[in-house]
Amino acid sequence: MEENSVKKTLLALGFTLLLSGVSPLYAGPAIDNVSTPQISAQTAEEKKLPQSEAVSVNQATAEELSAAMNGVGLKKAQAIISYREQYGPFTQIEQLKEVPGIGNALVERNLTKLKL
Repeated sequence: MEENSVKKTLLALGFTLLLSGVSPLYAGPAIDNVSTPQISAQTAEEKKLPQSEAVSVNQATAEELSAAMNGVGLKKAQAIISYREQYGPFTQIEQLKEVPGIGNALVERNLTKLKL
């Protein structure tokens, strides 16, 4: 008799759980106007700074260079300043490749952010 009672209790519990999970009364309110955040995918062209906002490699401070250049921290920016002080002003942006720690990819990535 005890086995029958356990079966009835489990059956009642299962039935209750089934009804509570399926019943539309337990569904939350319908949300019709859900606003989804708009994520704009900027292309590389859109991210370029206008030439007037580009940083001068011949006049900028280390802080300005590190803020403007992608992948350049204060240490690399200071290396650019030191190179400029030792060898004089840059005559081409591509000369940055001669600075220790500045490679071709880094220069290419930042061409649009720099000016003489």
